[in-house]
Amino acid sequence: MKNKHVLFSYFLNWGLLGLFLSMLFLLFQGQLQISFNSRASESAPQPLNRGFSPAVTLAAPSVVSIQVVRVQNSSPLNSSEQPSQNFLSGIPPQRPRPKPSISSGSGVILDTQGHIATNYHVIKGAESIQITLNDGRKTIAQIVGDDPETDLAILKIDLPDLPLAHIADIDQLQIGDIALAIGYPFEIGQTVTQGIISATGRTQVSANTYENFLQTDAAINPGNSGGALINDRGEIIGINSLIFSTTGVFNGIGFAIPIDLAITVLEQIVEHGYVVRGWMGVGGQALTPVILAKLELKDITGILVTDVDARGPGDKAGLKPGDIITHINGRNMESAQDILNIVATGQPGDVFEVTGLRQRESFSIEVVLGQRPMMSQQQ
Repeated sequence: MKNKHVLFSYFLNWGLLGLFLSMLFLLFQGQLQISFNSRASESAPQPLNRGFSPAVTLAAPSVVSIQVVRVQNSSPLNSSEQPSQNFLSGIPPQRPRPKPSISSGSGVILDTQGHIATNYHVIKGAESIQITLNDGRKTIAQIVGDDPETDLAILKIDLPDLPLAHIADIDQLQIGDIALAIGYPFEIGQTVTQGIISATGRTQVSANTYENFLQTDAAINPGNSGGALINDRGEIIGINSLIFSTTGVFNGIGFAIPIDLAITVLEQIVEHGYVVRGWMGVGGQALTPVILAKLELKDITGILVTDVDARGPGDKAGLKPGDIITHINGRNMESAQDILNIVATGQPGDVFEVTGLRQRESFSIEVVLGQRPMMSQQQ
């Protein structure tokens, strides 16, 4: 009986030892498996952060390169430069041939009819214009019309399957939003630069009559003019136009024409051949502290009317020099540019309500807009 207990104890001990070793082996095997899986996951390729690649992929095909050929006439030879044998032989002296010059810029395809928006200064004086698409296709463009007052021009090309820009809702734009500039600087090929929207509604930064620029620190270099400024979704928010620089080199301040203004100019030029704008026929200046002190007024913003065009819309409505315009159609007027911009949104025949002060008394009149003369500085 004793031997049976010893034998049972012997087998029990060995059984427990075997169970312990099995469990230890399984645990060790599991740890190896966990370690292997961990290392495998560490060595597996991780998805790349593409940054703004999807936005650029969407927008880049619609941005084109523009090559502009201009002919520069050389001065004629004077008598001392003309070979004497020409006179002796009776052969008239030869005049030097006009020398062509080539400059470059960028543009953006905005509709299926092949209309391209670019800057007026890019194509001014052009003899011929060649367009190169992002896919390598080349063609000659025709000028549909231009608008020097906004520095915009509309071209047209005739090619199938044109890639179009996607238009952003400009009302959603905020300072600090990501901005990408796409164009063809220095003739090195299409290039993308990245920055933010630094400011909106910039005025008095160019010779343009109408200014409402987007400011950005995305690099805009020679050749970028007329290219696209896009948001991080690949939608176009502006047409790159100029830089602020004392050296001619980009130093962090660039300006783009808002896309809604560019679309309006395009529609007007396609329909009429030029831009039709409202016209009030008044000139003025903002109320500065000095002017307010002379007028003995306080806490008023508005425009002091300094001149009124004879028989113009403002004159016919009864506006007079010395009037202070505080509101047009309910909107505050703080600068002469404000009047220019709001009146330009109207069409000839539109009735605008003008309110303000005349000799410290409130007044309200209705002005029937006329059509703004082409390239006139009148309002």
